[in-house]
Amino acid sequence: MKLGSLKEGGRDGTLIVVSRDLARAVRATGIADTLQRALEDWSNVAPRLNALSDALNAGTADASFPLETSALAAPLPRAYEFVDGSAYLPHVERVRRARGAEVPETFYTDPLMYQAVSAGFYGPRDPVKVPSEEYGIDLEAEVVVITDDVPMAVEPEAAAGHIQLIGLVNDVSLRNLIPAELGKGFGFLQSKPRSALSPVFVTPDELGDAWQGSKLHRPMLTHINGEWFGAPEAGVDMQFDFAQLVAHAAKTRPLSAGTIVGSGTVANEDTSLGASCFAERRTVETLEHGKPRTPFMKFGDTVRIEMLDADGASIFGAIEQRIERP
Repeated sequence: MKLGSLKEGGRDGTLIVVSRDLARAVRATGIADTLQRALEDWSNVAPRLNALSDALNAGTADASFPLETSALAAPLPRAYEFVDGSAYLPHVERVRRARGAEVPETFYTDPLMYQAVSAGFYGPRDPVKVPSEEYGIDLEAEVVVITDDVPMAVEPEAAAGHIQLIGLVNDVSLRNLIPAELGKGFGFLQSKPRSALSPVFVTPDELGDAWQGSKLHRPMLTHINGEWFGAPEAGVDMQFDFAQLVAHAAKTRPLSAGTIVGSGTVANEDTSLGASCFAERRTVETLEHGKPRTPFMKFGDTVRIEMLDADGASIFGAIEQRIERP
């Protein structure tokens, strides 16, 4: 099934079930008022949401309505936690090689991860607000999973069973602020503003064969100002699968229902498939030409991120955003 949230009913939105073709929706009235509430009682709520989804897709759901993406908030307008990994080592290796640094051996056995902004997410059509172009505005097209309650010290095999939903994120980064912040030795803060989530999240069964080994095996398609930017394969070159990432996040603490775990920027060894962020493209240009040729994003630029199934239909709907001043 596919789930989203309308921009109504307060900060956490109103939970809706969305049809497989993303054309229609129905409020989950009497089942759960928000997605967060549903995740907190998932074993009881999910079967009822599934029944409503079946009715919607069969055309028999009462009070269904045409879906307008502009009316959607993020599926989880705010979350208790958003922990973001960097599971695609081609991206890590290229970025470090461009600045003459070696990749530590631990990067191949221990995931990179940081605590990201979760107090609020942009909806799929909300503009990205940034105070200055000088900050180095970048997108990061990633896959995310959403968990139910995850116990502390869970093993990866068990962690896979706590992944209840999958979606996409535009993890906005301000690249020119990152070096100074990391130089302090205390991680990201100002360089990581709010991110945007895809119009809907979907259950793993909705993905069919595309969800295997706790990885999503489809290309991540990105356009900038209407032009193709990249379509790397999300299931290729991912050093750590999502079960491993969830287990890593839960090593010393439990995860609350509604925790979002990110894959990091999708990247492949094959650079002909393009990029999922400007930093990646600029790194490849630096390695090939000695310096980057592509500037970061400017006010008025637009980004579109989505993933298509084998028949060319959008799975999660598209994140479409414009970069704007506050």
